[in-house]
Amino acid sequence: MSEEMKKRSEIAEELKWDLSDIFPDQAAFEEALEALPKEVDAFSTKYDGNLTDITTVVQAIKEYEEIIAKASHLGQYGRLPVSVDITDSEAQQQARHTSNVLAGASAKLSFFQSQIEDLDEGTLNAVVEIEPVYEAYIRKIKKSKLAKLDPKVEEALAQLSPVFDAPSEIFEQARSADADYGTFEVDGKEYPLSFVLYEEVYMYSDDPKIRRAAYDKFSKVLGQYKNVVATGYYTALQSEKTLATMRGYDSIFDYLLEDQEVTQDLYHRQIDMIMKDFAPVMRKYITHLKDVHGLEKMTYADLKVDLDPDYTTPVSIEESKDLVKEAMAPLGEDYVNMILRAYPERWVDFAQNHGKRSGAFCSTTYGKHPYVMVSYTGQLTDAYTLFHEFGHAGQGILSNENNPLTSARPSLYLIEGPSTFNELLLTDYLKDKADDPRMERNVLSKMISKTYFHNFVTHLLEAAYQREVYRLIDAGKSFDANKLSELKRNVLEEFWGNSVELEPGSELTWMRQIHYYMGLYPYTYSAGLTIATQAFLKIKSGEESVDGWLDFLALGGQKVPADATKVAGVDITTDQPLTDTIKYLDESVDRIIELTSQLS
Repeated sequence: MSEEMKKRSEIAEELKWDLSDIFPDQAAFEEALEALPKEVDAFSTKYDGNLTDITTVVQAIKEYEEIIAKASHLGQYGRLPVSVDITDSEAQQQARHTSNVLAGASAKLSFFQSQIEDLDEGTLNAVVEIEPVYEAYIRKIKKSKLAKLDPKVEEALAQLSPVFDAPSEIFEQARSADADYGTFEVDGKEYPLSFVLYEEVYMYSDDPKIRRAAYDKFSKVLGQYKNVVATGYYTALQSEKTLATMRGYDSIFDYLLEDQEVTQDLYHRQIDMIMKDFAPVMRKYITHLKDVHGLEKMTYADLKVDLDPDYTTPVSIEESKDLVKEAMAPLGEDYVNMILRAYPERWVDFAQNHGKRSGAFCSTTYGKHPYVMVSYTGQLTDAYTLFHEFGHAGQGILSNENNPLTSARPSLYLIEGPSTFNELLLTDYLKDKADDPRMERNVLSKMISKTYFHNFVTHLLEAAYQREVYRLIDAGKSFDANKLSELKRNVLEEFWGNSVELEPGSELTWMRQIHYYMGLYPYTYSAGLTIATQAFLKIKSGEESVDGWLDFLALGGQKVPADATKVAGVDITTDQPLTDTIKYLDESVDRIIELTSQLS
């Protein structure tokens, strides 16, 4: 990767996503944005207070879905540009203006949810009898009915949504826009540093001097913003706690898990079992990594170093297409062709440019194809990221095609299953192709360091830390930056034990991830990967067919998670999927160690 970042304007068009599939041009977007409040007014005039008979209710739901779809398209077109260039002030203004218009529309539409919730049980059941596709929507209405507030309050809360979103935006501005990471020096050579350069380049450097010097400078600059970020974060959590209390929940955990339709048992088990049973496996892997690299100690800055950095597997964008064709083949021709459309239709923003958000994401919306953001550097790890996001894309398309908008979205608990399943397909394909011990070891270590480290360790440690912060808030206590650092450090010490030296800066990891502003999201990565691993192992052994997995992808929100996973042959109400996953990983680490001894 070139260390000199280009400006967005210098990037070739074919490396950028093409938003014209949402709106043909800026004028069409602005026209639609201006029209939306009028459409919402017309809908409100027609239905506010008039949801009295079944026919009207069913018709209203259909029209409501059409408006929500339009709002979603506006949200995508209006807000995606700022994620690829936070320095673009026009994009920034457009994103904020779009958010305000959508908040206004949402406030005006809030009567609809309130009045649907006011309908008696008999009427709600009759809706499902007339239109069975609305069964999942009505199931959720019956639940939200229990926590509804006065319609005027609901309207005010909807209007305030940009204010509730502000802490995450403040965080993003502090770490990506305001912070100047400057440069750092190693052996007389100066290296430029930014948030993205650290997270996507230096953190993986195979030179321990560069890796550790970058970490030190990065942590030092990050630490200068800890108080403002902690204050923003406290505001975000206090808002959630207030809403939980207003809606009658005893605990912030119950409030946040309600929407995922899972119990606290499932949530806590996911964190507890991995902290206890998977930690020894990762300590074994990290110690092996230290031995292979001849390091006297493994520091926190060294965790992401490649086991065999000299064995590089460059993968160009063109070559990634062939990987999609071959590695995703078990999912069938239709699935592969659906994903391959991403290339000619430019769903993906591959560019590396100044001001681009770190990380990667897939944005899906009803009635349009998904959009994927990555920073593609031409390495195998980027192909893994692409496969991950294409997993989200595939589920998004299949869910949207097979469900009405009101129930197209799967529970957050399931959302990381399809993405990580595709990473396992890639590993399996590469492993089958490996014709020597070094290549097999490289593939297995990529699986551990990319798929599982990311989802089973990084996000799991976020979740374990986040749980402690939420426990404080639930108990009516507050926190500052130092308290957050202390909680983070405790979690890291508990997981890594003596296998990793936690040098200064490790405790600031709570400042590096946007996920903390998304409710109880981080733990769902390991939940999704547990589902994916179990399904993958069963398909691989022939115990389950791939059709069950494709049916699962198309479910959307039709079933609660415990029932949805059964479609793919996975029972998440038991410990078995987690136990099997940890066993599979333990065996993989042992195999890596065995291959190393063969090679030496």
